[in-house]
Amino acid sequence: MENTLKIQIWSDVMCPYCYIGKRRIENAIEQFGHKDAIEVEWKSFQLDANFVASKDDNIYDHLAEKYRKDKDWAKEMVDSMTQNAKNTGLEFNFDKAIQANSHNAHRLLHLAKKHNVGDELKELLFKAYMTDGKDVNDLPTLSALGQEVGLEKSVVDEVLHSNAFEQEVQNDIAMAQQIGVQGVPFFVFDNKYAVSGAQHVETFVQTLEKVWEEGTFGPKLTLLNTEEGDSCGIEGCN
Repeated sequence: MENTLKIQIWSDVMCPYCYIGKRRIENAIEQFGHKDAIEVEWKSFQLDANFVASKDDNIYDHLAEKYRKDKDWAKEMVDSMTQNAKNTGLEFNFDKAIQANSHNAHRLLHLAKKHNVGDELKELLFKAYMTDGKDVNDLPTLSALGQEVGLEKSVVDEVLHSNAFEQEVQNDIAMAQQIGVQGVPFFVFDNKYAVSGAQHVETFVQTLEKVWEEGTFGPKLTLLNTEEGDSCGIEGCN
């Protein structure tokens, strides 16, 4: 048995169900008998890598236009996600959410991961977009968030004003394509089992226990959940 059970999580900071999934896997880890042996690694994924925001964007118009639906459909989907978040202990304020391209945020996350504060920055980025109404593609905002988790301002600003960690972001996205990720969040447990979507806490606990008990980890992924969980993909969130 390996001493560490590694969980890789592909997600986008613009994905509401990724924030919900983060909180649910955290709750599951807290209930797991070997929580001190868990290592979480965040992997980059972009739901819309080519998105360019404008000042007039709001989440309802953005979703309706992107998925060719009406505004009522978009509001219903956002309301459902907001209630899901509330049930998980999170507060979503999408009326003031600022639409943004997440590429720079992902680059900064790779810097944070290098300094062992990736999880802390991921939390702040999710909260910044979905709760606080901050622009997570605004460089001063990103710089402030990076400093909040203990990164030096000069180092953060150097990364943000360059192409640093560009390849790392692309490598994560390419890996996601290779293993067949269709939507996020997407969880891989020690390169053996995969769980798609923000599943219930109980599902994550059962997965952790199964992987731990088996104790041998192979390279082939087996998707454990037969029903698609709450996730966001190129066709929308469901």
